[in-house]
Amino acid sequence: MSDNAAAGTVEAQGPVEIDDELARHLENKREELLEKFGVHDEFPDAVLDEAAERTDDIAGDIETELDTREDLRELTTWTTDPIDARDFDDALSIEKRDDEYVLWVHIADVTHYVDPDSEMWAEAVRRANTVYLPDYTIHMLPAALAETVCSLVPDEDRLAHTVEMHLDRETLTYEEIDIYKSVIRSDERLTYTQAEERLDDPDSDLHEESSLVFELADRMHEQRKADGSLVLNPRRDRAHTIIEECMLKANKAVTHELMWNRGVEAMYRVHPQPSPEQWDEALQEIQELDGVSIPGEAWGDDPRIAVNATLEEAPERQLGKIQFAVMKVMPRARYMNDPFGGHHALNFDIYGHFTSPIRRLSDLVNHWIVHENDVPEDLLGLCDHASDQQQAAEKCEREYKQFLEEVGLDADAVNNRGIEVVEDGN
Repeated sequence: MSDNAAAGTVEAQGPVEIDDELARHLENKREELLEKFGVHDEFPDAVLDEAAERTDDIAGDIETELDTREDLRELTTWTTDPIDARDFDDALSIEKRDDEYVLWVHIADVTHYVDPDSEMWAEAVRRANTVYLPDYTIHMLPAALAETVCSLVPDEDRLAHTVEMHLDRETLTYEEIDIYKSVIRSDERLTYTQAEERLDDPDSDLHEESSLVFELADRMHEQRKADGSLVLNPRRDRAHTIIEECMLKANKAVTHELMWNRGVEAMYRVHPQPSPEQWDEALQEIQELDGVSIPGEAWGDDPRIAVNATLEEAPERQLGKIQFAVMKVMPRARYMNDPFGGHHALNFDIYGHFTSPIRRLSDLVNHWIVHENDVPEDLLGLCDHASDQQQAAEKCEREYKQFLEEVGLDADAVNNRGIEVVEDGN
């Protein structure tokens, strides 16, 4: 194995080390792929200037906004993100009452700074999403937003768009949904590892809140599986389960409000279902894997439930093959201006994105529609463009990962640990 290949293995410690020559090869390949897939890296000066101007007086701006927003700064609130995250755009709060859970999902209020008349909005439309390559990110919006005013850092007042959900203690159904602008103050920033530790340590800060939100998230997860939602990663840890389920619940709440309570167009996420023949093909391929058997009682059920049951019992070495067999027959999800068709994989009648407006155009647009009750011009065109750009980003990422493997680097190691350029001979 070459030195570069050895440095890229997951067993190695610290950043993946490469020399100057390989670093130039990677840079050239990135530039080639970005041009090929129409991904824009550098921001125009007008966009950067506007971002700097709109984030100039953070404290003064927030002080002014307190007059018209819900003040939630006394509510216990925290974020949970990967250890290497640079921006923290979602936070949680929770309470358990006599007959309900109250779950607050706070999302950085990006549309306070980025509106349809701004240069940043136009650039966000052009890019449509943040592109994540291993150890290289091309942002949808300037870092001045993502890493400052729209990062819900601890012990700092921040503007947020809050989804407050009152959930029945027994059924977990929405008893009340309230979506509003707020000011929050995060108490702590947790990594996923720290979140796991808080769950295990009864004497730690946020242990009670973490345990309560996991209690709720675990029940939501099991309910979702029982209802026929496809769960391709059944062995996710508790911290990831908390974030995934709370964000799904918030996204679903927002699109429920938009469709049923307001009846407005929005950027809904629609995922068609495979044909019965395609599902049969996937299940047959799974059944033929060594050491894998679809539980007998699951064969006659919804194929999503059959896959869920199989994944829970399958050996670890076969999980990737099961997931691949399912993904091969799945149609692509797309953004649409109405929710007709629903989201097959999640088994939701209505679904859309709201929880990541700093990195997805769909969420940014939906934030604007929720608050202004105003649908941007040519919404269907925005949906088509966002869908196409997402597909381009995925292809770009896939080809870049393939290139990393070709030059002897482990793409996952690069993604997880980053790269350090070292001089030849060191």
